[in-house]
Amino acid sequence: MSELANGPVALPEIGKVNLLDLDRRDLEAFFAALGEKPFRATQIMKWIYHERVTDFAAMSNLSKALRERLAACAEIRLPEVILDQASRDGSHKWLIRLDSGNSIETVFIPEPDRGTLCISSQIGCPLDCSFCATAQQGFNRNLTVAEIIGQVWQASRLLGDVRNGNRIITNIVLMGMGEPLLNFERVVKATDLMQDDLGFGISKRRVTLSTAGVVPALYRLREASEVSLAVSLHAPSDELRNQLVPLNRKYPIAELLAACRHYIADKPHRRITWEYVLLDGINDSVSHAHALAALIKPIPSKVNLIPFNPFPGTHYQRSGAAAIARFHAVLMAHDLTVVTRKTRGDDIAAACGQLAGQVQARGRRRVPIMPVAQVAG
Repeated sequence: MSELANGPVALPEIGKVNLLDLDRRDLEAFFAALGEKPFRATQIMKWIYHERVTDFAAMSNLSKALRERLAACAEIRLPEVILDQASRDGSHKWLIRLDSGNSIETVFIPEPDRGTLCISSQIGCPLDCSFCATAQQGFNRNLTVAEIIGQVWQASRLLGDVRNGNRIITNIVLMGMGEPLLNFERVVKATDLMQDDLGFGISKRRVTLSTAGVVPALYRLREASEVSLAVSLHAPSDELRNQLVPLNRKYPIAELLAACRHYIADKPHRRITWEYVLLDGINDSVSHAHALAALIKPIPSKVNLIPFNPFPGTHYQRSGAAAIARFHAVLMAHDLTVVTRKTRGDDIAAACGQLAGQVQARGRRRVPIMPVAQVAG
């Protein structure tokens, strides 16, 4: 085993290394361990991410001896797309098989000025948010770097992106299945690959990580990454948020807000995006709107209001159009930037909160929240 820049990577004696698991620093260290120069990492990344070539034999600027050696000790293994569903509104949802019994879902949402890819970071989710279909599937494991970045690779291929100079995917959001900050190291490495010019070259402002509020990891994230931050808030009080987002019992709103202020401190033009799912009769009153505005107004903010998207077995209902409009108007009156998100892909269960995949859960929801230092596995 060789110690690479971001951790140990298996060398040939104990199995092939999936090069999709390695960022640029890791690839340089991998080739150094093979006695090769660091520029080999640049060559390999261009083949994988720019040319979408996964067969070492086709990498013509590598010597035949190196190609044969790579074939013996390494691989470029992608997660498998087993279902491609197209919505009437142009959205796409892909079911991606990872291993026996486990699949995740990835969604592409086209808009006139952007194309947003929503990717997953875990198989299922341990956080048990009561209004989310993913949470009802239970939790199996964290995704590898290859499984995270592989979603972007496959979507780019299927959409005809990047290789032909046609940037269809302009934004990437980690808002799919799972809590990204409970898979910290791998998510950070994958977002580095998304932003790397030798990877997908997406602007750091256009890669957004959405979290329910794993506060210790938020402090770590500021030091490790510059991705944009979205926070699943959904309630303006601890009492209500405890019911909707059980993680709040461990990291209450005051702690979460402090971590968010720290994340954007001394970063001009950065702001927090607050996600707020509107549930009929639960969190959608005018008083809730005023309380939310008072809570977040001191922080540079944008609010995404999300009409609830129903799923089988839920007891929640979507707020009515009038209630959504009132809530929006109250926030605007407080001089907040507010967007009411259009429901996209609901005919193929690809809308926000509807992603379920196929999860062989190790436990039925309520998986204990582990310390951040222990959640890479």
